[in-house]
Amino acid sequence: MSNPKEPAKFYTDSGIEVERCYPPVSGIEKEQPGVFPFTRGVHPDMYRSKLWTMRQYAGFSTAEESNKRYHYLLNNGTTGLSVAFDLPTQMGYDSDHDLSEGEVGKSGVAIDTLRDMEILFDGIKLENISTSMTINSTASILLGMYIALARKQGADIKKISGTIQNDILKEYAARGTYIYPPTQSMRIITDIFEYCSKEVPKWNTISISGYHIREAGSTAVQELAFTLANGREYCRAALKKGLDINVFAKRLSFFFNAHNNLFEEVAKFRAARRMWAKITKDLGATDAQAQMLRFHTQTAGSTLTAQQPYNNIIRVTIQALSAVMGGTQSLHTNGFDEALALPTEDAARLALRTQQVIAYESGVPNTVDPLAGSYFIETLTNQVEKAAWEYLDKIEKMGGAVKAIEKSYIQNEIASSAFEYQDKIEKEEKVIIGLNKFVIEEKMPENLLRVDDSIRQFQIDKLKKVKTERDNEKANACLKLLEEHAKNDTNLMPAIVDACENYVSLGEISDTLRKVFGTYKG
Repeated sequence: MSNPKEPAKFYTDSGIEVERCYPPVSGIEKEQPGVFPFTRGVHPDMYRSKLWTMRQYAGFSTAEESNKRYHYLLNNGTTGLSVAFDLPTQMGYDSDHDLSEGEVGKSGVAIDTLRDMEILFDGIKLENISTSMTINSTASILLGMYIALARKQGADIKKISGTIQNDILKEYAARGTYIYPPTQSMRIITDIFEYCSKEVPKWNTISISGYHIREAGSTAVQELAFTLANGREYCRAALKKGLDINVFAKRLSFFFNAHNNLFEEVAKFRAARRMWAKITKDLGATDAQAQMLRFHTQTAGSTLTAQQPYNNIIRVTIQALSAVMGGTQSLHTNGFDEALALPTEDAARLALRTQQVIAYESGVPNTVDPLAGSYFIETLTNQVEKAAWEYLDKIEKMGGAVKAIEKSYIQNEIASSAFEYQDKIEKEEKVIIGLNKFVIEEKMPENLLRVDDSIRQFQIDKLKKVKTERDNEKANACLKLLEEHAKNDTNLMPAIVDACENYVSLGEISDTLRKVFGTYKG
């Protein structure tokens, strides 16, 4: 007689076992949205009073081409802009630098000087739009250009709003677009905190990013833990500088990934709010606004497949639902063709329509925290939180996130998880539809959006023209002042803004700081 078959076991992507059925969870009836610890949302009414910002991420080729895409998105109902920059811009190189060859305008828009920024936002009043900029090592410079442009438009810079990513720690851990050593990078970040709290009070000075940690291969638990560890490190650096946590913490925001495992993602978002409330309270925050975790979400680029790309529409929809049911403040949905190329206009519009259908047709936003009280979701939220705290405790014993990065602990944990995930896909233990199951013969889609290499020369010519027409005496004086400020403890932001206003290039500013700070060799 054969033995009875062992019951199948199921796990989340973080390795948490999923039970057949869940018993009631006690204590959940006490938690309400809009109050500490904010598990159920940062606002009492959430989307009943205001929908999340539909912030489509866009930027490619030249400022001229990206400006056309922004107007297209705004005309189709996007409610916030999100700028993607090319790799040279992210790394502090002008388009004419030798290392920029082959990369200008490819992964985002090329920005060399204020002139490019003027073109990028032509016809768009900065006082009337919220703009997010995915930029880290050169965040201070792009913010400087944005402020300079706002002044040129006659805007009150105390009213302009938006976010710079400005999260350098995750660059050392997961992404690699760092320039300066960690200590100097942290100094720039806290200079931005200090400057914006006085001059641009509505600006979110950092978007502490789990997104790229997850894209590098982490689990949901690791994404949560490493992101909050970085956030705690930034808070401590600001406190060390003498800043008030009840002021600067209100301008901190987070950026998370929405992956495929629907319920684990919702649990992750809920746990994130609860954990951050406790972290900030422990650091001395007494103002509820300073204890709230506000976050932007982007659907997972790493889950998109080049095979059967229309399947990505379904993936993005599930991921977007997790973000909305998890209480996100803004959302970007990826184009279905992004595993093949930059999204076409049709793909970008469909991605935006996905959010709009959820917002206006699904009924999901009509109640706050719709999955609250689910025995599964409440248990999973607790389990994700517990596992994340275990990571945070390990990092704390190492001396914090910077020390953990310097010891390669975070990098190794991410790499190990990435290997395990890919190994499961290759062994078909993890099913990816169209990739390792239900595979078909197919042709490469037509009409993909490609960026021509000729645009580099276009950018170089524009940069030369700017340098010829600007007041070079003023430009050189700005760089000299910036160098002096970098050598002492003077806040760098006023000198950077002045340099941007005088059409000093991004590369010139970055090189001045490289000369003083040096570069980091990972």
